[in-house]
Amino acid sequence: MTRSLLRTAQPDARRAAPGIAAGSLSALSAVALLAASAYLITRAAEQPPILYLSLAVVGVRAFALTRAVFRYLERLASHDAAFRQLAVVRTELYRRLVRVAPAGLGRTDRGDLLARVVGDVDTLQDLPLRVVQPLVVSGLTSVVAVVGVALVSPPAAAVLAGTLTVALVVGCVAADRLARRSERMLAARRGALSAAVVDLVQNLDVLVAFEAVDARLGRVATLDADLRRASSRRALTAGVVAAVLSALSGAAVLVTIPVVAPAVASGGLSGPAFALVVLVPLAVFEVVGAVPTAVLAWRRVRASGERVDSAVPSEVPDGVVDDEAVPSGDGDAHEPGRAAAAGATTPATQPALPPAARPALRLRDVSATWPGAAGPALRGVDLDVAVGDRIVVEGPSGAGKTTLASVLARFVEHTGRYEVGGVDTSTLAPAAVRATVGLVEQAPYLFDESLRQNLLFARDTATDDELLAVLDRVGLGPWADARGGLDAPVGERGVLVSGGQAQRISLARALLRGFPVLVLDEPTAGLDPETAGRLVRDVLTTARDDGSTVVVVSHVEVPVELVTRRVRIEAGRLREVPVDVEVEVAGSAGSGVASIAEPGAERGACG
Repeated sequence: MTRSLLRTAQPDARRAAPGIAAGSLSALSAVALLAASAYLITRAAEQPPILYLSLAVVGVRAFALTRAVFRYLERLASHDAAFRQLAVVRTELYRRLVRVAPAGLGRTDRGDLLARVVGDVDTLQDLPLRVVQPLVVSGLTSVVAVVGVALVSPPAAAVLAGTLTVALVVGCVAADRLARRSERMLAARRGALSAAVVDLVQNLDVLVAFEAVDARLGRVATLDADLRRASSRRALTAGVVAAVLSALSGAAVLVTIPVVAPAVASGGLSGPAFALVVLVPLAVFEVVGAVPTAVLAWRRVRASGERVDSAVPSEVPDGVVDDEAVPSGDGDAHEPGRAAAAGATTPATQPALPPAARPALRLRDVSATWPGAAGPALRGVDLDVAVGDRIVVEGPSGAGKTTLASVLARFVEHTGRYEVGGVDTSTLAPAAVRATVGLVEQAPYLFDESLRQNLLFARDTATDDELLAVLDRVGLGPWADARGGLDAPVGERGVLVSGGQAQRISLARALLRGFPVLVLDEPTAGLDPETAGRLVRDVLTTARDDGSTVVVVSHVEVPVELVTRRVRIEAGRLREVPVDVEVEVAGSAGSGVASIAEPGAERGACG
């Protein structure tokens, strides 16, 4: 919920109090400074003995100093509290990201998501700085100022209270109505521009090759113009509100003069006191002028909060596995909400795989719907994956291959029964399943760091010798040597390496992590046929030599001598594809020879 996010952005009372107190003292010092100055100048015009002016002189000097000192302390304390709370907001945001990624983020463009988690999150710091604190300080200052003026002239205090009330109502209503639409439009257009710029920069080479750069630059220019117009409308709104408050401030002075003048004429009010009550509204309105601005800031903060909450919701969307839910013990994996209610404890260790020739993974009547999709992508899937199996999953685009891979890695929720090492995954924490079943996605992410750091991401205790060894296993040893070794940079998102090399680096990370079961989702996506075929052959050869259990989702023809199983997904249903060759299943002690001869074999998959 957006309210939960905004509550997180507001520091608690203990942390916010010093800034609010210092801000209130600074504002009161500013009002007192004007009052003392007005009294001093008017009283000095009467040419009294200097002794009568000493107190006013000291007051002017004191209020001038305290205004600056308290202003500095207010800035220091309030910004410290806001920045510390912003760190809490970012932590909460990334906690949400971990809960819903990757399946729960598919609807938000990469550039727009970047704008939301950076720009919109930074805007949330305006809640304590430009919304809550100005409202509290303005309210307290107004009350104290009215009470102070009432001690000198009750009629002047009534005028001040009335004009302040009118100013607050008119200013806030005008600001709210003018900003209601502009702030939402501004946030959306800022995100659209960010998405367009990121898309242009990240795909510049392709756009240059197809001579489409000018068209994309034109789109960026159009979005930039829209953003400028929205920004101008917001600035106009702020200007209109400021003009209204300035007019009301002058009106307060003009109304106070005729109201208080009879008291001066009758001798009930001195000339210096008259100047004081007439000019004090100017200082008070300067402080109260922050209230409509706070309303504008509130609209801006709320719009940013809604954008962040829509991209990274506090509640896990339907179909996405909740990593923080407590596993249930009833074997029902398809109701994530029941996990927490069951009160079961999470196993401390990952499931151990059984001996070879027994299922490492078992799916029975498994169905799954990709988050946000209208219908299920998998329907009643049955699949056994034995230790040492090398299975290729084939099928047309949209058939459910990626959904199957995400179900195996526990990123997407499912109905039916899914076991890892004979243990129902509904009784396991998702992290425990992922410690056994590793997923290499079709678009692996490479950090803008060295080759070494991109590998240490998988196991930070690995030595250089281990890193070089795993690079040799995936066929990147000579390439790494030619690039300067492990210190070779890979560029932002792997821009300095080819698609095939990026996939091999991702595979090296998975092998370094030592997953007992490895799921590769379209490892040849975006590669030319020759590179794709070579990559698949190298992956399966490495798996065969290591005795690893591998599930490869691929649309590339795979040599039959390198696989033990072939299955095909069509319209969400799984069926066995015969492999007309006897192959050896390499693995640990106890592994033997497996032969797939008929589509309906016992170890086969049926849908």
